[in-house]
Amino acid sequence: MGSEGGVAMRKPRFLCLHGFRTSADILQKQVGKWPESVLGQVDLVFADAPFPSNGKSDVEGIFDPPYYEWFQFNKEFTEYTNFDECLAYIEDYMIKHGPFDGLLGFSQGAILSAALPGLQAKGLALTKVPKINFLIIIGGAKLKSPSLAEKAYSSTIQCQSIHFLGETDFLRQYGIELLESFVDPLVIHHPKGHTVPRLDEKSLQIMLGFLERIQKMLPEKEEEVC
Repeated sequence: MGSEGGVAMRKPRFLCLHGFRTSADILQKQVGKWPESVLGQVDLVFADAPFPSNGKSDVEGIFDPPYYEWFQFNKEFTEYTNFDECLAYIEDYMIKHGPFDGLLGFSQGAILSAALPGLQAKGLALTKVPKINFLIIIGGAKLKSPSLAEKAYSSTIQCQSIHFLGETDFLRQYGIELLESFVDPLVIHHPKGHTVPRLDEKSLQIMLGFLERIQKMLPEKEEEVC
């Protein structure tokens, strides 16, 4: 963490949640395509999901195993297995490796990241850790479990958020619907599909503007991280 003029600048600290049947190492490689002008302004911590992959991964042959998943679901994506265990695992990770200012998520990790602040506000998740204030959502959507959706999105989510929407992403429409649950969300449109895209000149400026905005909202004092 650098300092200018004797004043310590604390970078916003994000817990990064990877996609379904991938891994922390894979997401780190995906996000690593972003320029240093972005990566140098944030402190990113990448966590593996709690459950080993329960089937074939879409990234086999592209990225090496092992692969993990955050929770399991039925064909309609309306019923979840091990969701409470997933929430407990994330909270425990945040206690051990935090504090964190925000979440960065891709795919299943983005769905989780976007839902957690609403669940936290209702006292249903992350009750033992500081409030999540910032979100970076890449290829996200809403939870489709009716009971969880009602809890997660019944109130407008107050987090500062930036959302990546791919033109050919199969989740694009669901990502657009997710925007309705946020106050003043920033959006980066990109021409790719369900992926972590590189940042072109326009998207880079939007991202840098987001980082400048949230930097001003950070607590002034440096927090110790164990």
